[in-house]
Amino acid sequence: MNNPPKVAIVILNWNGVKHLCRFLPSVLASTWPNLDIVVGDNASTDGSVEFIQSNYPSIKIIKNDSNYGFTGGYNRVLAQVEADYYILLNSDVEVPPGWIEPVITLMESDPLIAVAAPKIKAYNQKDSFEHAGAAGGFIDSFGYPFCRGRIVYEVEQDKGQYEQSGEIFWASGASMFIKKKYWDEMGGFDDRFFAHMEEIDLCWRLKNKGYKIMYCAQSEIFHLGGGTLNTENPFKTYLNFRNNLLLVKKNLPFWKSVIVISARFVLDFMAMLRFLTEGKRRDAWAVSRAHQYYARHIFEKGDPARRGPQVYNSKLTGMYHGCIIWDFFIKKHTTFTGLDRERFY
Repeated sequence: MNNPPKVAIVILNWNGVKHLCRFLPSVLASTWPNLDIVVGDNASTDGSVEFIQSNYPSIKIIKNDSNYGFTGGYNRVLAQVEADYYILLNSDVEVPPGWIEPVITLMESDPLIAVAAPKIKAYNQKDSFEHAGAAGGFIDSFGYPFCRGRIVYEVEQDKGQYEQSGEIFWASGASMFIKKKYWDEMGGFDDRFFAHMEEIDLCWRLKNKGYKIMYCAQSEIFHLGGGTLNTENPFKTYLNFRNNLLLVKKNLPFWKSVIVISARFVLDFMAMLRFLTEGKRRDAWAVSRAHQYYARHIFEKGDPARRGPQVYNSKLTGMYHGCIIWDFFIKKHTTFTGLDRERFY
């Protein structure tokens, strides 16, 4: 590629020196010719900054004065990074040398492509997809996200079934490629999310404005997962349920969001009961707290990340006209290929 665009890999870190030590070498081996590597630090106390300064002096460090979470951390760091493309990369990701080239080539092919994601596989089980993004993200009519290669908690092996690049609904924040001009246009992440589903919100806002989110099958990375909050953490449960309600409230017209979330009260109540039967009382309380938050903020207006009037579109590529929870638990559809293709927009 003549005159390759400037790309900045930006890793947000909070007390993750063990991951930086383990995974930075593969990132530094990336072969894109016009590349900056930046670590944004959320006021770590584990020696992360000192480790980078001592071992990788070529890496630029941008220090935040507090832990602003995934959303606030990236918003503050990226405001200080100049590039044509940002790659938001988790600190617990291993990448092969040529992982950037196929994604940028895909994104350069169409000016409407705002975001793209590589194939995300599991670091500890490299023949399987990884929960956080797999082969691209989708969403159902009730706001439940799922992936091609991962539905609810069932993760598929990669047997070459998702080798076709194409448009999806959302790209995982574990490895999100985004054109800087679209990041700026959308105002970045919504700080209120703190962590979890903020990338889905950003992608939904972009799609509502007519931009495309893509999956690039020719690039794959390996994600460890659970680097900051593990799956058993009730705070993670709270963020997932609360942010999912906020996601629906923001990106659907008001009365449609009320209808959807009314149905969600029933579905999430069932999730609470399941947590209770499993002895996970703190997780059940986290679901309740999420709905309490929504009830307190139901009429709240204003999105700190929004620029310009809100735009809604109820028929977007990658949206599944059905309920993935019903399909998974009742109809026993545990793979993406088992879903009814006619229900996708």
